[in-house]
Amino acid sequence: MFFTLLATTFALASIVSFLAVRFFDRPIGAIFERIIGDEISSAWHRYVKFAAYVVGVSGGVRIYNLERYISASDLHPEEQKVLELTSERWVLELYRTIIETLQSIAWMLLIVFVATLIAYVLVRRSD
Repeated sequence: MFFTLLATTFALASIVSFLAVRFFDRPIGAIFERIIGDEISSAWHRYVKFAAYVVGVSGGVRIYNLERYISASDLHPEEQKVLELTSERWVLELYRTIIETLQSIAWMLLIVFVATLIAYVLVRRSD
C-alpha cells in the first residue's frame, strides 16, 4: 500500500506541477523577454520551468512524512506504532500533496518575480 501511495503522490505532484507551469508559462516568458530581451531569455525561461517542476514535485512528495507509514517514530517514543493507511489518510495525503505542490511552486515563483522586479528596476535606473 505504501508504494501505491508513493507512486500516486508522485504522479499527482507531477500533474499539478505541469498544470501550474503551463498556467504561468506565458507570463514568465513575457517577463524574461521584457527584462532580458535577448535570446538568453528563452534559456532562463526553460530553467525556471524546470525548477518549477523540481520544486513542485519535491514539495508535493514529502518523503519524511510518508515514512510514518513504514516505520515507527524514533523522535517521539509515545508514538511507537506505524500509521495505518486508511481511506481518510489517503484523502488527506492526496490533498496535502496538491496543496504542498502549489505552495512550493508559489514560493519559488514569488522569489523569481521579486528578483526580476529588482533586475527591472536596476535596468530602468541605468537607462
